Amino acid sequence: MSLTVSPDLLEKAQHGPVDDADFLSCIRESLPYAWGVVSGLAEGARNSESGFEANEVPPPGEEERGQLLRLLASDAMRGAVERHFGLRLAFQNCHRVALFSPEAEAAYAEFVSPRAQLLNQSPELVDC
Repeated sequence: MSLTVSPDLLEKAQHGPVDDADFLSCIRESLPYAWGVVSGLAEGARNSESGFEANEVPPPGEEERGQLLRLLASDAMRGAVERHFGLRLAFQNCHRVALFSPEAEAAYAEFVSPRAQLLNQSPELVDC
């Protein structure tokens, strides 16, 4: 299961739309490691001259790796996180996650290029 949804939030979803604040709170509580990585990157991206910040540190374990993968594999979660931070998310593998300011189009295009994906591969990441 990707998220731990409270009975109140589930009931709210059963009766209509859920706002980003409630959804983000559920993400933050369900995926604390992933939220910490993304929020740290957001702060770095805002303060970076390049307009982006990327994570280079592998998760400490499978639980944390799973949190990142669940967050990044969900269009709904990615969209909510991007709207919340006003930044664009991208990722290459189980830990190479980056956030980009809207102005960092060239850096984003390079990060999501086939070349960058290939250069990011290593034997240590085969089971990632």
